[in-house]
Amino acid sequence: MRDSTRDRPAAPDRPAGGPIGGYTTLRLGGPAGHLVVADDEATLLEVLRAPHPEGLFVLAGGSNVVVADEGFPGTVLLLRTRGVRAVADGADRVRLTVAAGEPWDEVVARAVADGLAGIECLSGVPGSAGATPIQNVGAYGQEVAETIVSVRAFDRVADAVVTLAPDECAFSYRTSVFKHNDRFVVLAVDFSLTVSPLSTPIRYAELARALGVSPGDRVPLGAVRDTVLKLRTGKAMVLDPADPDTYSVGSFFTNPIVSSAVFAGLSERLGDVPHWPAPDDAVKLSAAWLIERAGFPKGFTREGTGVGISTRHTLALTNRGAGTTTQLLDLAREIRAGVAERFGVDLHPEPVLINCAL
Repeated sequence: MRDSTRDRPAAPDRPAGGPIGGYTTLRLGGPAGHLVVADDEATLLEVLRAPHPEGLFVLAGGSNVVVADEGFPGTVLLLRTRGVRAVADGADRVRLTVAAGEPWDEVVARAVADGLAGIECLSGVPGSAGATPIQNVGAYGQEVAETIVSVRAFDRVADAVVTLAPDECAFSYRTSVFKHNDRFVVLAVDFSLTVSPLSTPIRYAELARALGVSPGDRVPLGAVRDTVLKLRTGKAMVLDPADPDTYSVGSFFTNPIVSSAVFAGLSERLGDVPHWPAPDDAVKLSAAWLIERAGFPKGFTREGTGVGISTRHTLALTNRGAGTTTQLLDLAREIRAGVAERFGVDLHPEPVLINCAL
């Protein structure tokens, strides 16, 4: 790989960085070596093209990152670009071009208000629009891969702005070509949404029950958004500065996908195991169910630490206000080991780990 920073001008002057945790929903993490804010694309590209001998970390909403207690020695780039443009895309579709720094839930709220269906079930998901393709954000039966038609990004290897089609994004369950890969920095995302006052067909059983409808039914967009927000709030999945139970990265572990043979063995041993079909004749299991039955209930914590499992959602590991990243990762390791010992199933972290490892 060639050095894409050679013979470039230095980055703009930037101050020494303070704690990174204040820019994340976990509120954990040590200092940055340097900190710079990019609120327009020209500044963003200038910083991306400059040399960063100790590394560059791009941070937007901070809702899906875990930062080491030691912080990050290089440059932390706070992505704060804004802008949403809507263009008709045929008779019944609208194409939304969204700048990477736009707060995601504001994008969803606008789409619902404008009668555009396709992302309503993703209401209340924290973070920025630019983060959504990185881990193919999904919730309550929808995921962004279903509506993304292109991603505009800066290719740090080619030193060029590129546009990637959905197949080039390599979307899969909670991942993409952008995750765990510092080659691309997302600049903007294009979504194709349906002009309709009604939602896409409701797929998620819990949401259907809460709405009082059957799976496959379509209901007013506003009702879906309101109901999803209530469900997420009840699980402490909507950030509330006054509630440490929401100081998390949402689901810390992804739902594991196992072979049909592994699932058959679990079912034979345990009886009714919550599951969903997955591609290639695989089976998706409930990480929350596995964690609880491995001995880690809601509210679980270790004495003397400032972290624990959320009192309202087993998959959320929370900072109780006085925790550390080290404590959080120790808890995650304990949970992962307990599930592996009890069920023989490996759990994988959903957030991006910065200068630390699980």
